[in-house]
Amino acid sequence: MSDADKFLYVDRNVVNNPLAQADWASKKLVWVPSERLGFEAGSIKEEHGDECVVELADSGKKIRVNKDDIQKMNPPKFSKVEDMAELTCLNEASVLHNLKERYYSGLIYTYSGLFCVVINPYKNLPIYSEEIVDMYKGKKRHEMPPHIYAITDTAYRSMMQDREDQSILCTGESGAGKTENTKKVIQYLAHIASSHKTKKDQNNLVLSHGELEKQLLQANPILEAFGNAKTVKNDNSSRFGKFIRINFDVNGYIVGANIETYLLEKSRAIRQAKEERTFHIFYYLLTGAGDKLRSDLLLENYNNYRFLSNGNVTIPGQQDKDLFTETMDAFRIMGIPEDEQIGLLKVVASVLQLGNMSFKKERHTDQASMPDNTAAQKVCHLMGMNVTDFTRAILSPRIKVGRDYVQKAQTQEQAEFAVEALAKATYERMFRWLVMRINKALDKTKRQGASFIGILDIAGFEIFELNSFEQLCINYTNEKLQQLFNHTMFILEQEEYQREGIEWSFIDFGLDLQPCIELIEKPASPPGILALLDEECWFPKATDKSFVEKVLQEQGTHPKFFKPKKLKDEADFCIIHYAGKVDYKADEWLLKNMDPLNDNVASLLNQSTDKFVSELWKDVDSIVGLDKVTGMSEMHGAFKTRKGMFRTVGQLYKEQLSKLMATLRNTNPNFVRCIIPNHEKKAGKLDPHLVLDQLRCNGVLEGIRICRQGFPNRIVFQEFRQRYEILTPNAIPKGFMDGKQACVLMIKSLELDPNLYRIGQSKVFFRAGVLAHLEEERDMKITDIIISFQAWCRGYVARKAFAKRQQQLTAMRVIQRNCAAYLKLRNWQWWRLFTKVKPLLQVSRQEEEMQAKDEELNKVKEKHFHAEQQIREMVDKHQQLNAEKMALQEQLQAETELCAEAEEMRARLAAKKQELEEILHDLEARVEEEEERASHLATEKKKMQQNISDLEQQLDEEEAARQKLQLEKVTMEAKMKKIEEDVMVLDDHNNKLMKEKKLLEERISESTTNLAEEEEKSKSLQKLKTKHEAMITDLEDRLRREEKQRQELEKNRRKMESDFTETSDQISELQAQIAELRAQLAKKEEELQAALARIEEEAAQKNLAQKKIRELEAQLSELQEDLELEKQARAKAEKHRRDLGEELEALKTELEDTLDSTAAQQELRSKRETEVAHLKKTLDDESKLHEQQLADLRQKHSQAFDELNEQLEQAKRNKASVEKNKQALESERNELSIELQTLMQGKGESEHRRKKAEAQVQELQLKHSESERQRLELAEKLSKVQAELENVNSVLSEVEGKSIKAAKDCSTVESQLQDVQELLQEETRQKLSVNTRLRQLEDEQNNLKEQLEEEEEAKRNVERQLQTVQAQLAELKKKAEQDAGSLESAEEGKKKFQRDLEGVNQRLEEKCAAYEKLDKTKTRLQQELDDLQVDQDHLRQIVSNLEKKQKKFDQMLAEEKNISGRYAEERDRAEAEAREKETRTLALTRELEALREVKEELDRNNKLLRAEMEDLVSSKDDVGKNVHELEKAKRAMEQQLEEMKTQLEELEDELQATEDAKLRLEVNMQAMKAQYERDLAGRDEMGEEKKRALVKQVREMEMELEDERKQRSAAVAGRKKLELDLKELEAAIDMANKNRDEALKQLKKLQAQMKDLIRELDDTRLSRDEILTQSKETEKKLKGMEADMLQMQEELAAAERVKRQAQQERDELQDEINNQAAKNAQVAEERRRLEARIAQLEEELEEEQCNTELVNDRLKKAMLQTDQMNVELTAERSTSQRVEGARSQLDRQNKELKLKLQELEGTVKSKYKANMAALEAKIAQLEEQLDIETRERQTATKLVRRSEKKLKEVILQVDDERRNTEQYKDQVDKLNSRMKQLKRQLEEAEEEAQRANANRRKLQRELEDATESADAMNREVNSLKSKLRRGDLPFTTRRTIPRSSGGGGDSEEESEVKSETPEPKPE
Repeated sequence: MSDADKFLYVDRNVVNNPLAQADWASKKLVWVPSERLGFEAGSIKEEHGDECVVELADSGKKIRVNKDDIQKMNPPKFSKVEDMAELTCLNEASVLHNLKERYYSGLIYTYSGLFCVVINPYKNLPIYSEEIVDMYKGKKRHEMPPHIYAITDTAYRSMMQDREDQSILCTGESGAGKTENTKKVIQYLAHIASSHKTKKDQNNLVLSHGELEKQLLQANPILEAFGNAKTVKNDNSSRFGKFIRINFDVNGYIVGANIETYLLEKSRAIRQAKEERTFHIFYYLLTGAGDKLRSDLLLENYNNYRFLSNGNVTIPGQQDKDLFTETMDAFRIMGIPEDEQIGLLKVVASVLQLGNMSFKKERHTDQASMPDNTAAQKVCHLMGMNVTDFTRAILSPRIKVGRDYVQKAQTQEQAEFAVEALAKATYERMFRWLVMRINKALDKTKRQGASFIGILDIAGFEIFELNSFEQLCINYTNEKLQQLFNHTMFILEQEEYQREGIEWSFIDFGLDLQPCIELIEKPASPPGILALLDEECWFPKATDKSFVEKVLQEQGTHPKFFKPKKLKDEADFCIIHYAGKVDYKADEWLLKNMDPLNDNVASLLNQSTDKFVSELWKDVDSIVGLDKVTGMSEMHGAFKTRKGMFRTVGQLYKEQLSKLMATLRNTNPNFVRCIIPNHEKKAGKLDPHLVLDQLRCNGVLEGIRICRQGFPNRIVFQEFRQRYEILTPNAIPKGFMDGKQACVLMIKSLELDPNLYRIGQSKVFFRAGVLAHLEEERDMKITDIIISFQAWCRGYVARKAFAKRQQQLTAMRVIQRNCAAYLKLRNWQWWRLFTKVKPLLQVSRQEEEMQAKDEELNKVKEKHFHAEQQIREMVDKHQQLNAEKMALQEQLQAETELCAEAEEMRARLAAKKQELEEILHDLEARVEEEEERASHLATEKKKMQQNISDLEQQLDEEEAARQKLQLEKVTMEAKMKKIEEDVMVLDDHNNKLMKEKKLLEERISESTTNLAEEEEKSKSLQKLKTKHEAMITDLEDRLRREEKQRQELEKNRRKMESDFTETSDQISELQAQIAELRAQLAKKEEELQAALARIEEEAAQKNLAQKKIRELEAQLSELQEDLELEKQARAKAEKHRRDLGEELEALKTELEDTLDSTAAQQELRSKRETEVAHLKKTLDDESKLHEQQLADLRQKHSQAFDELNEQLEQAKRNKASVEKNKQALESERNELSIELQTLMQGKGESEHRRKKAEAQVQELQLKHSESERQRLELAEKLSKVQAELENVNSVLSEVEGKSIKAAKDCSTVESQLQDVQELLQEETRQKLSVNTRLRQLEDEQNNLKEQLEEEEEAKRNVERQLQTVQAQLAELKKKAEQDAGSLESAEEGKKKFQRDLEGVNQRLEEKCAAYEKLDKTKTRLQQELDDLQVDQDHLRQIVSNLEKKQKKFDQMLAEEKNISGRYAEERDRAEAEAREKETRTLALTRELEALREVKEELDRNNKLLRAEMEDLVSSKDDVGKNVHELEKAKRAMEQQLEEMKTQLEELEDELQATEDAKLRLEVNMQAMKAQYERDLAGRDEMGEEKKRALVKQVREMEMELEDERKQRSAAVAGRKKLELDLKELEAAIDMANKNRDEALKQLKKLQAQMKDLIRELDDTRLSRDEILTQSKETEKKLKGMEADMLQMQEELAAAERVKRQAQQERDELQDEINNQAAKNAQVAEERRRLEARIAQLEEELEEEQCNTELVNDRLKKAMLQTDQMNVELTAERSTSQRVEGARSQLDRQNKELKLKLQELEGTVKSKYKANMAALEAKIAQLEEQLDIETRERQTATKLVRRSEKKLKEVILQVDDERRNTEQYKDQVDKLNSRMKQLKRQLEEAEEEAQRANANRRKLQRELEDATESADAMNREVNSLKSKLRRGDLPFTTRRTIPRSSGGGGDSEEESEVKSETPEPKPE
């Protein structure tokens, strides 16, 4: 292997290690979670319920692990697998192990389904050379090892072949290698698709500064210099996302490129974290710039720049100077001119200089100042601005107040923030310009791009401890990309399954991520996070806190959204992404989203003398100004909206992302996931937990989850057969077989669950884990084979060795024996002689040869003899075969006849089938016609509905517009009325003020007279004042303490309330979770009940089966009893036979004794013997037959009994399995019920605790409210007392001052009065009509004397009031003491409440822990549920198998019944035969008795003859006498003997004839019986074949019917699909309309907001009126005080003192006048504010217009979506012309809708473009519009009438459809009746079969009758024999009965017997 191959290819020798395979097979290896390694290998040793004891493979340590945490291990075959989707056990541990093994072997690329996973090697690998590029060029993905080049080449090839745009998506953490892989992709594409290889376009392709490919490669260094930076994780980290789009022409050459960037981290330009750098270009410039460039750019040392936080941070192995020159060369290659390069560098330098601008706070104010403006001068020099204008714009920018501009001084913080924002914005704009310039350089070619490959390099999913706005945007992007991946994977899976023809319920996994995406991006109802953020940016007083509150309020119930669980959590909210739960902190989100800038500086930059800078800042109008910050002192506030529309960062990014996603969706995506192995940047080290987190974030595990849902393991037929044929050795027959058929047979024999596999066209698909199971079985099989092979080999070797040893032993013994013999004989002389002579002898050899010849001869003879024997055997066999052949020919003839009959039946059935098919075709045609009618009606109905909906929409819109105009008219009228009322109120107020002014002047003149008297009284009051002051100071101290305590209480109360709300929220969440758990438990219980019900059903079925088994057992017992009876009968018959045999033997002996004398007797005896032998033979044959029949019966009985036993055992096994399942389910149910009880108890306890806590909180709240009320009462009383005291003190102080002044100088009163008058005149000149008031005051001075008396009375009242105040003070002291006590008790209550709160918190934590446990149990239960479902499916299969077996059992029962019926018939026959035999035995006994009688007679005759002989012997002497008598007697004896002989012969002949007849009858009977049985069997077979044929036909008919139904259902489904598509289009249009309605609703909302604002205005006016009333009250109080003063002045004596007093009063009045003037100014300001508010509302209206434009954009998007849907519809409906017509109609409708929408847009624009300058003119316009509306309403009513008519027509159409459906129902009924007819035919066929059976029984009965008649004949024959033997019939000498073998011998013999027997002669 070469160096490159080591890093690409896996060493299969290591992978296919048999030791590892054996180790895996012997131990149950699994993965166990480990904190250190992520997962460790271990083997399961023991199992205890939910836990297992696992022995770790490395350490040998035993640990207990929960079963849920254990993950299966893959077989070693799958080690270092290139595509992880092929893993049979797809889990986290296996994926991590595979990646780890490959990474440690130097293999950094691994496939995971669609993903290519790349792990950063942190070293250079030799796998990116040109040789490797050429190696991968044009190869398919599966042909080569995983590589980024393989992904790129696949994308390039598919682009060229399919003409489809491609995209490569590289994502991952910072430092994972995204940018490097992106470079490698571009490098590969530039190599294989470079256009300079062809010579045709050589001249056209020469660019100004280099080739296009070179430029494309050089774009990367420029972007890296300006967009990359050093971070902690990565030395060259991209701080932006990019999408590089490379365009190709038709021939596949690169013709251009385009780059889009996303989310530049611009904050890095102003500050960096520790040990990190800012963007590379700053360091390149400061290191690599020459002296001239340094002076031009005013560059300084690193440490002089504030924005370089860490100074000069160097990167090891990187020279900034060289990289600067490289970047400048890249600029030149890209064709960027030098002036633009200098402009770029100037901007970079100016960004650095902006950081050096320092601000200070002025001494007495918060205003910022710039003590040193050198940095500002440098910035202005570099950016072409005026310094003074720049500093003024920074320090005191112009702000728009209402419609005027005002300069506003900035604080230090505001100025610094503005400078930082300017630096960030400048750098971002410069970067955007640079990207635009690169795109311009890359798009110079003249050729048009046919297609493109897009490379997306963007940050992966980020989960930090606290995440901000940037992380939300990145995670939002990754959610979208993951959704794209899921959707792509789903489509590819679907295509694969469709291609292979596999049925699979498709799941669009892309929809899994939709809730999270909607949570972030949804625009309304409810709005998402980005929409809420944008909305908050519109409100002036919005803050981050208010934004979070709004998010919690709007999205609090969203399933993917969570509030922080802890009470004092740092995070504001959590979002559950696909990668996990992410906590977000919403600090400065509004600021980041608004991205505000100092618009004064922006306008200066726009007007810059530097062209480059002014071009950067040309879009100044779209900036959000810093001057719009509400509350200038607070930097973290929100902003007012700028006039016109501004675009937030969130909106811009959302638009960018939606464009990107639209582009990616139109491409074929390829996914690359980059992974960082460790944070230490070490090669060969892999942190498991870090990699797992990234796999989760990158969506690799999500992809695996999707894989697991389908059939992830695929294997080609040939490979499957080759690998697993060992498991099914006898399943596949010998010879060739198709791979698919072989696989089907193999899987059948493997008995796999059908749910676990699918068989496609070229592959077998398996669920996850099935191949591992097969591998285990294969390993076990191989180990068994190898063990048996090894055993055989060892046995063979051992036997061979043993045989060898035995041979050696025998040889040794022989040698020993021979040696011993030799030693004995060697010295014997005769032996020596023998050894010498033996070779010379040849005679012995001749004898040996002769012996050998003889042996050969013998052998040849034996062979000859054997051959002859074989020939004889062959001849015999030949004869037998000929006989069999004849029998077979006869059978063939019978079969041909049966076939002919079957053929006739088939022809009849075929005719019937054709008739049925014709009927079916007619029905199909009718159904199609009806469907066409129905579809036509449906389309017309839809058209009508659409027209109606359009009309309704138009009506609604018109109605809404009319209502809106009316509302506007009413609001404007109300505004006018309010303004007029305000003017009237102001006029009244002015008049009142004038009157009050006159009165005050009069009072001043009167008060001067009373001043002297007041001075005397002032001394006495001075003493009182000192006392009161002391009291007041004490009271003030107490008040302060009280206020402090109150504030603390307030704080505590707020804290408690917030804590309480949080706890209540958490409790509500927990309750919701408990409710969900309850619902799940209820579902589980329902499933349990369903399972129990199934179990009960199965138990009922089992009971039925057991009943049937019992019945069968009873039948069997009956059969056994019958058998025993048969056996007894047989035993009896055997006894009879033995008795008969014995009697026959006795007869033989007697006959021998009697017939010894004569040869005739010997012949008789021999004949009798032959007869007896014949009888014996027949008896033996019959007994053998009977035994055979009994044996057959026994065999059948035993077989039936065995089958029944097997079925019983099977049923028992099934019962046991069902009981086991039932017990498992019951145990699970019990566990669930226990958990439920615990949950319920926990819930009850939590409820109890919650109620207690609520009761305590309520008590505390009551106490708190009571203390609060008491405190408020005290505070009110104190405030009243204080106010009164202050009034008194002020009066006293004024009096004292007056008295002192009067005492000091009486003479200067007049001069002071004149001065005061002059001052008053000056002030009245400044304000409105003050001169007149002053004159009136001078007149009133003279009238003051008259008021002195009144003042005296007031003085007395004051004294009284003082006394009452003192009494009240004493009471207040007492109350204060009481309050202190109550405060102490409140503090105690507070402490108690805190303790309770802590307890509640603890309980909450416990609840959280319990909830987590419940979550775990829930997941476990979910898994168990899945397992239960699998078990349930398995049980269903078992039940179905049982049902099949039950059916088989029923069939067998039926067969058994038939067999038992046959047995009963056979038993009846046997009984009949037994009876016959009994009758025969009786006849034989009678014959025996007759024979005995004959024998006795013969014996008597013999004795008589002997006596006669003796007499003759004795009477020898009388021979001569008696010769004649003797001769007579002799002749008589001879005659008798001859007669006896003839009689015997005749008897023998008769016996033989009867036996022959009997034999013939039996043979005929047997032949008849066999023929009858054959006929019966044939008829049964015929009947069964007919039945089968009929059943088959019915099934075929049913199948055809089902096919028809399926086709119809498919057609209906197609129709439904089309209808659904139509509905989707309508839904899309409805969505568009809804969006438009939402826009209108938003307008209405804004109008409602306008109303609210007007209401606020009214409230402010009311508050102003209240203030006025309060001022009046204060004036009244003042009047009272003045009266008091007059009373006091009466006590003063001197006139000069009166003058002083008057002067003082005049001063006071002057102050009041000032106050009034201030109030007037406030009113004026309020008026201005209202005007500003109106202007703001106008701006908001304009913004609403912008919103409507946005809505229009959305509508356009919706229209685009509808267009896309139309394209998809055309693609799907191109199959049928009807649907095309429907589509064209839809297109027309869409166009009409577009026109309508455009018209609506036009109307909306025209409505909202009108200015609100002149309200009266607008009202007139509104009135005109109202008139138009009324006319349109009339037209609309007409349209409504028309639509109602159309509706009626539609209703009529619907009625027609109903009728059609009724017709369909009738047709269905007809079909059902047809089915019933077919069933009847079946029943008739069955009846025919029954009739045939009846005929068969009839024949059997006839047979039995025949047998009975034969028996009767036998009985007659026997009776004849007995008569003959008795001698009832006379003997004849002639024998005329011929021995015929004919069939009718019996009757002929009988007739002959009758004819030959003459009349009996008397003896």
